[in-house]
Amino acid sequence: MKDNIKKLINIIKKGGIAVIPTDTIHGIVCRAQDKKAVERIYYLKKRNPVKASIILIDSPDRLRLFGIKPTNTLIETLSKYWPGPVSVILDCDDDRYSYLHRGTKALAFRLPSDDNLRKLIKETGPIIAPSANIEGMPPAKNNDEAYQYFGDGVDIYVDGPSSDKASKIIKISEDQVEIIRA
Repeated sequence: MKDNIKKLINIIKKGGIAVIPTDTIHGIVCRAQDKKAVERIYYLKKRNPVKASIILIDSPDRLRLFGIKPTNTLIETLSKYWPGPVSVILDCDDDRYSYLHRGTKALAFRLPSDDNLRKLIKETGPIIAPSANIEGMPPAKNNDEAYQYFGDGVDIYVDGPSSDKASKIIKISEDQVEIIRA
């Protein structure tokens, strides 16, 4: 990923879409605050329009960009899971982000453990990162498989290893933690 990092950053900042390895599985990514790019990913993935995507952040402070004000208790709870392969669902009833929460009034965030990925996110801003596949199909394990799904619809494919395991998903509301996907 290091070789293409500058090109990748520029593409994402300009509203482009990339397939990249993450600290979990390969993801199809764009800037979370670029509604047009987000909708393009939904179109490419043939994703259920009411299904929210996971947002990768580089710091818990980035939650504020989405109208979430992390309390000390929340920060303490998040520190038990982050950085790492755990996506955390938090309430977000701000209608400005309805294109992200898709009516669920909640957003899922992950703070990746991979330093290079966090550096990328620091440059681009938070990114959505659903798995690199068509809805209902197996996640792509490499760029060749991802290309079979998306072809030239993606602006850049970045090589690199990723895990074959999706993130664990938990929901935190008030002081309660609920496991959604182990």
